[in-house]
Amino acid sequence: MRERIRLGLNVDHVATVRNARGGHAPDPIRASRLALQAGVDGITAHLREDRRHIIDKDVWAIKEVCDTHRAPLNFEMAVTDEMVAMALKLKPHAACLVPERRQERTTEGGLDVTGQINHVGEAVRLFNKAGIRASLFIAADPLQVAAAAQIEAPVVEFHTGALCDAYREQERAVFDRELKRLAAAVTQAHELGIEVHAGHGIDYDTVPFIANIPHVRELNIGHFLIGEAIFIGLEAAVTRMRLLIDNAERSVA
Repeated sequence: MRERIRLGLNVDHVATVRNARGGHAPDPIRASRLALQAGVDGITAHLREDRRHIIDKDVWAIKEVCDTHRAPLNFEMAVTDEMVAMALKLKPHAACLVPERRQERTTEGGLDVTGQINHVGEAVRLFNKAGIRASLFIAADPLQVAAAAQIEAPVVEFHTGALCDAYREQERAVFDRELKRLAAAVTQAHELGIEVHAGHGIDYDTVPFIANIPHVRELNIGHFLIGEAIFIGLEAAVTRMRLLIDNAERSVA
């Protein structure tokens, strides 16, 4: 029987709204608590170098919420000395290594593992030794998957932005190509013994396609669910996404 796909919520953009005005509201810690009560399986938070949304004290408070609910914290981070040291001190369930450029609005592509294999490999080694699950946020590229296996990363998370953008722009040929590429990368990673996650740009329309792919174990969704929560509330947004994932899984079980 296929194992249930986990749903993780990225709460970064609750902090984005808070920081636009200053002060304490809306509170990403409260959002984390409500989301876990609503049925998400874990919380993701990305502490950027410029602290544009999540800030240091948020991470520690979210970790406490996750620990109380016995839920995993997925700490997204650049591969810098500062962030590696922060992760080793925080000891989250997982540390997801992502590319980070100050000028970008959001993470616009996957981590180039092949081009910095020693640097990324050292971070993975430190996390593996510390009992933190290292995850690499990469494109669905066979060379990147092979590099992840080479440095013994236990998890990869595939960047699904191009796939989801193609669906929204009704570029069917691009969408079909990206979906096929994702499915092949998922199979490759699974056969190499790597756990597979996916995230970026996923919404109600695109999630069934991704959840339909065998061996995907976790979906991390943030911006869309936080935006949807403005209109229907966080619990309702999470509940609908969970239902769509479950229905997609049942259709291929």
